[in-house]
Amino acid sequence: MEVVVELVDVYKHYLMGGQTVRALDGVSLQFRRGDYYAVMGPSGSGKSTLLNLLGCLDRPTQGQYLLGGTDVSTLDDDQLSGVRSSRLGFVFQSFNLIPQLTVVENIEIPLIYQGVSPRQARARAHEMAAMVGLSERLEHRPTQLSGGQQQRVAIARALTNDPLVILADEPTGNLDSVTQHEIMDMFDVMSRDGKTIILVTHEDDVAHRARHVLHLADGKIVRIETSEDRRRRMGLAGGTA
Repeated sequence: MEVVVELVDVYKHYLMGGQTVRALDGVSLQFRRGDYYAVMGPSGSGKSTLLNLLGCLDRPTQGQYLLGGTDVSTLDDDQLSGVRSSRLGFVFQSFNLIPQLTVVENIEIPLIYQGVSPRQARARAHEMAAMVGLSERLEHRPTQLSGGQQQRVAIARALTNDPLVILADEPTGNLDSVTQHEIMDMFDVMSRDGKTIILVTHEDDVAHRARHVLHLADGKIVRIETSEDRRRRMGLAGGTA
């Protein structure tokens, strides 16, 4: 399968209080089209830094980031903004919807940024709203929706530009268990449809839904395991407890 994301010997260092923090320390990774990864690790392991780099919200101190074959680590801010709006879809724990806009207006934002005509953007937004079961809520504002409905809007918005990669940061963190399962079912569907998904989580139940689980610690990759490997290991741990 086509490699859509590649990190080559990536480092990200910060200076804090006169000390160098090695947030990422020599990470090399490949994600192929249709891959579904959960990223896990303790606080300070580098999860957020990794997601920020993959989302073109930050640049590596050293190393290459290839997205769809383009080295985006060399692009300027305007070019990175273009990459974010055209090639990436984001789903956040806090939804990040614009409260003044309606459901349909929130969904069509990525297309407006790309210069798509208002008529085409609105038609695509209607299509995405129907896909996530919100056709009856098009004129509602985020404050009139439940948390699960807001996250559905965020997922529709993330998919509206047909991105190369979906990046999700604790997408079920603000949801109850029933709604969490509904949202993860949607990620399962996206994965089966061939979307590349990279999801940061600290919840085992969420990580189990991914096909691969990537573990970080101290800015390094500790291991990568399949969901089956993880279930087997967790089952064995439970059996010996």
